[in-house]
Amino acid sequence: MHKVIFDTDPGIDDAMALLFLHQHPQVDLVGITTVFGNGTIDTTTHNALYLKDVWNISAPVAKGAGVTLNPQRPAGEPPRMVHGDNALGNVEVPEATLSQPDGRSAHRFIIDMVRADPGEITIIAVGRMTNLALALREDPGIAGLVKQVIIMGGAFTVPGNVTPVAEANIWGDPEAADAVFTAPWKLVVVGLDVTMQTAMSRSHLAGLAARGGRRVELLAAISDFYIDFYSRFVDNAMVIHDSCACVYLVAPELFQTRSGAMRVVTDGIAIGQTIQKPDDRFFPPSPWDNHPSQLACVGIEVKKVLELIDHTLAPQA
Repeated sequence: MHKVIFDTDPGIDDAMALLFLHQHPQVDLVGITTVFGNGTIDTTTHNALYLKDVWNISAPVAKGAGVTLNPQRPAGEPPRMVHGDNALGNVEVPEATLSQPDGRSAHRFIIDMVRADPGEITIIAVGRMTNLALALREDPGIAGLVKQVIIMGGAFTVPGNVTPVAEANIWGDPEAADAVFTAPWKLVVVGLDVTMQTAMSRSHLAGLAARGGRRVELLAAISDFYIDFYSRFVDNAMVIHDSCACVYLVAPELFQTRSGAMRVVTDGIAIGQTIQKPDDRFFPPSPWDNHPSQLACVGIEVKKVLELIDHTLAPQA
């Protein structure tokens, strides 16, 4: 059983990943922490609370960072053309939720949960890395107590999606990402190298909804807007970035990885670029030296990943 804190900015693909974690039999979802990104922090927190209520998720929700780690860097506007004005595909969401946020900030929640259960908590982060960086800043010792960190973000061997070299989650707070990548914990990055290969068609999702009940019906409804956006890149389908990071947790054998120290570019025209120094290559002294070797996913078994998501979201009798 994997104990998981899900750090997220719901977000349509975040919603699919959340439902995957909630329904997978080997996952114990012990907390949801929110961050700005696909919406403002108020929007993403409200969406997390709404999904917690409507999907009957017991895990508490802790509200996190609404600004970047570097106070001089603006948070930027949410990508409304991708996720809609409310970050859930403009599907109507109640103004009030039954659940309320945990009294702690997201980064304090992470620290407390990790300290209370050392060696057992996996953090899956699929938005800006700000909450994780704040937790490290306040309590660096947690790095040695986290079981592993799985990140959805970055692009090592393929172009970015907000600039030619930068992926959105990293670009949105590059200083936070660099702090997370260089921390002394076990870290795996599931980036555009593999997620852009993993698309789910509208008809595929409709089939899941037909047998998955009201939970998947809601997921299909909020995904319509997302599919409309992604249809300019993939034929009548959406790329399911965040779910790939969750699949890695329970089926890492479906991914091929490359090991090496990682850094994030924090200024200039390549801001947000993720660069790995592979362990099997030798270079003169560089800013990658004396940092931990981490894993970047560079290959994926797409069919098996989609099958696992299918069976988790809509189990067949």
